[in-house]
Amino acid sequence: MKVGCIGLGDIARKAYLPVLGGLPDVELHLQTRTPATLARVADGLHLPEGRRHQDLDSLLDEGLDAAFVHAPTVVHPEIVTRLLEAGVPTYVDKPLAYELADSERLVALAEEREVSLAVGFNRRYAPGYAQCADHPRELILMQKNRIGLPEEPRSMILDDFIHVVDTLRFLAPGPVDDVTVRARVEDGLLHHVVLQLSGAGFTALGVMNRLSGSAEEILEVSGQDTKRQVVNLAEVIDHKGQPTVRRRGDWVPVARQRGIEQVVMAFLDAVRAGKPLSARDALATHELCERVVRAVQERAA
Repeated sequence: MKVGCIGLGDIARKAYLPVLGGLPDVELHLQTRTPATLARVADGLHLPEGRRHQDLDSLLDEGLDAAFVHAPTVVHPEIVTRLLEAGVPTYVDKPLAYELADSERLVALAEEREVSLAVGFNRRYAPGYAQCADHPRELILMQKNRIGLPEEPRSMILDDFIHVVDTLRFLAPGPVDDVTVRARVEDGLLHHVVLQLSGAGFTALGVMNRLSGSAEEILEVSGQDTKRQVVNLAEVIDHKGQPTVRRRGDWVPVARQRGIEQVVMAFLDAVRAGKPLSARDALATHELCERVVRAVQERAA
């Protein structure tokens, strides 16, 4: 199975290549326009010269069975379009694109060409978060905070807050009837944003503070007088009277803890089975993010 990896930045090197490079039936090909990075990463994986590519044309000439796109978001539309037009099942880091119109076009193109398109919402596969889907969820609260990182609203929401948005959608136990956004913007930079989704019998709150003094990610789901808390995707605390703590095992890889290994295997298994994957649900997350962006921009104005 020939698999291409396009873009060799931190996410590719730390999360995806350790998984892809260890699969015995995968013939891994790398592509980046930076020769030094290509040589360093390929040498580390002991890949021969024939699997090293500095342009997308060279990579596509290999007749790929699947591709993973980890290039900067700004070039996603161009790269994903080329892959889909070539009939290559494609997995792309979130977001599909910064502009909703581009995301809509890519999903429509994949459906028109009947080519799989998957977006990297790995938290749906992270064990701690996946287990929350089996817990009562009358109230859902997710915080993903950072230190000293206020940012332009669109890039912050589409590059980072999108994980919070998608996790709330994933865990919401029913249709969302109401969407509320609150935010603080100063000098064009988004300091914090709060998203509230509500429906029959549940409320879901997503919070991101870029001046929180702490880099943390905490998910809580509660209902029927019980609560489950997941801290930094590694520690699961169940509350029903006395808390019960479950921590990540010493030998559990970070890629498995964060759902990367599982989402990679789910994508490749679907490709092997010839099962088309749709990005239509992922597009719904992008549409909700666009609502957040516009609400934040209105407040800033």
